[in-house]
Amino acid sequence: MITFEKLTSENIDIIVAMMQDFYAIDGYDIDPIVSRENFRIFLDDEKLGQSWLIKENDLVLGYIIVVYFFSFEFKGTVALLDELYLNADARGKGLGKKAVEFVKEYVQDKGCKLVLLEVEPHNLPAQKLYESQGFGFHPRNIMRYGIKNN
Repeated sequence: MITFEKLTSENIDIIVAMMQDFYAIDGYDIDPIVSRENFRIFLDDEKLGQSWLIKENDLVLGYIIVVYFFSFEFKGTVALLDELYLNADARGKGLGKKAVEFVKEYVQDKGCKLVLLEVEPHNLPAQKLYESQGFGFHPRNIMRYGIKNN
């Protein structure tokens, strides 16, 4: 049976290890020490978002991170599906669909107006999954500006 278990401070090392695997797929840098500290901050303030381990019985198969922000354009709180990761053995078995359905239901219950996500251009299986769940591509491009720490 698939369950979505809220992340606790006791599970931080488990999720950070999976994040390292996830980020390695596309060569993204990750600092495990910073990630652990960020999870402590994140878990202390539910207004920031929520995270879950995806489990089958006691076996951890992946994780979900959802963060929130407010948007006037979208008329309220928006959920960003920041990360959805399944380990290689868990992919292609319908678990991604269950995870997305779980997130959509959860954020609707929280009163969110919209769910946004990012997907790598080369990740066609993920794009197909999200489109099958009603997601569409936004007509605008995402831009970013990195703030330099003092």
